Amino acid sequence: MTDREGGAATRAGAEAGPRARAAGTGHRAARTGRPPLTERRKAATRREIAVEAVRLFGAQGVAATSGDDIARAAGISTRTLWRYFPSKEHCVKPLLALGLERAIAQLGNWPADRPLAEAIAGQDPDGGAEEAGLTKQLITMAIEEPALHAVWLETHHEAEEVFAEFVAARTGRAVDELAVRVQAVIMNGAMRVGAEHWARGGDDRRTHEEALRAALRSALEGLGD
Repeated sequence: MTDREGGAATRAGAEAGPRARAAGTGHRAARTGRPPLTERRKAATRREIAVEAVRLFGAQGVAATSGDDIARAAGISTRTLWRYFPSKEHCVKPLLALGLERAIAQLGNWPADRPLAEAIAGQDPDGGAEEAGLTKQLITMAIEEPALHAVWLETHHEAEEVFAEFVAARTGRAVDELAVRVQAVIMNGAMRVGAEHWARGGDDRRTHEEALRAALRSALEGLGD
């Protein structure tokens, strides 16, 4: 079974939609409280797979890496791999979504009567040097590699609805209002551009989160918040 065939055969189960994924940026990802143990285990497994996929893609290229290779490196069966992801390229999605998820969680918990810039300024730091290095490597590959770029854009497309719900809740307007959708696109786009600018840059003194904060601050200044 090829990578494409294996992914397609399990797409319905592994990718039931952004709203059903613990490691995605859909509606359920923004809920409060500690997720059940099974969800935490699944999220941990997804992240382990993502780490190995990034390492393999970086070492031998996306085209030369198979789903079997990723599964072997992660210590799982190929069949199990396809239960988690629909394609080998999607294996990196948990790491691509990490910065978005952290920002969305921080913004979602921020009081409506306090400026958003303060929430962004207080955002938690990166998970560590290893995570930052993998994330920078991955985003760089996602910019240059068409198949990974598609997953990168998909990740941000899914986050757009979450940003729209956040803007609607904060402003008291309907989520489908044009102004709400436009503001959501601006915030989401700022996150993407900020991450790409950080990945391309040579200044390692700025962390991933610091780059996202700077980009989001620029967007919020334009929105007057």
